Parts: sequence; structure tokens; C-alpha cells
Amino acid sequence: MATPPDAADAGPTPGEVAQIAVERMNLRAVEIGMSPDPDGPGVVALPTWLWVQDPGEQTFGPITRTASAGSVTVSATARVERIVWDMGDGTQVVCTGPGTPYETRFGRDASPDCGHTYTWESGYRPGQEYTVTATSEWIVDWESAGQSGSLEVDDLSRSVQVSIGEAQVLVN
Repeated sequence: MATPPDAADAGPTPGEVAQIAVERMNLRAVEIGMSPDPDGPGVVALPTWLWVQDPGEQTFGPITRTASAGSVTVSATARVERIVWDMGDGTQVVCTGPGTPYETRFGRDASPDCGHTYTWESGYRPGQEYTVTATSEWIVDWESAGQSGSLEVDDLSRSVQVSIGEAQVLVN
């Protein structure tokens, strides 16, 4: 050819097709599991347990989807790399797994993998509650005809309100 075709006619890149595969995953924010339950009060100095309620492929991964555009086919696999928990009191807790659901047999023990302990009651906060936000940070690995790469998906968040009180003990 005397004149090569425009680059725009070359078709999508594997990275662009990987984005299509990610869109097909319909990734969602995690459902928050925590103890104390947001419907009941927690107590200062008692451990708060954090976990992903019912982790599934769209909320925690792994999930794999394939996409094609033009002559490019990409297989992409996504998984949560970490969850950043904003506890509402200025503290962030970073967990690399789904956490452990609390059971009454654990008593006052701290979570073995994802937890926090409040040091101040929430009564002085607006609404007298802390806003707890869980933000999922996903990593997506993709492959296409000998090429590979990674993408990050951030900003999948969910929040709940939790009331933390203070237990006062009087000794005579």
C-alpha cells in the first residue's frame, strides 16, 4: 500500500477489550457484616468485627469473563485485593481477606483478621453515630494472544451507621 491505514482503523487494543470484560462482570460493593450489628449499639473498648457478608463472585471474586472486539479476544479475572474500612472515627482498617464472621462463642475476643476497637463513643458525632464505609479495591488480570496486563477497579463502596456507647461502672 502506498498509504498505510490510519491507526484508528487498527481496532481496539487488548487493554480496551479488557475493560469491556470488566464491565460484563457487574462488580458490586461488598455487603457489610459487622459486630456489633449496626441495628444495635456497640460499646467503647469492645472489639468490633468486620467481614464481607455473603462473599460472591461479583462482590469479592474471583470472577472471570471473556470479551471480543474485532480480532481481539481477552479473558479477564477479577478479585478483591483489599478492603479499606473507614471506621468513621478517623481510623482506617485494611483487610486483605473477607474477614471472619462473629459468632457468640468468640465472646469478647478480637477478630483474628479484620477488626477495630472504638475508643470514643459516637454520642458526640452528628446523628450520634459513626459512618462505617467499606471500599473494595479490585485487581483485574487479563490475557490476550500472548499479551497480559492488570487493571484496578476502585470506588466500590457501601456504608452503614453504627452507634457506639460507653459503659460506666460505679464501684462503692
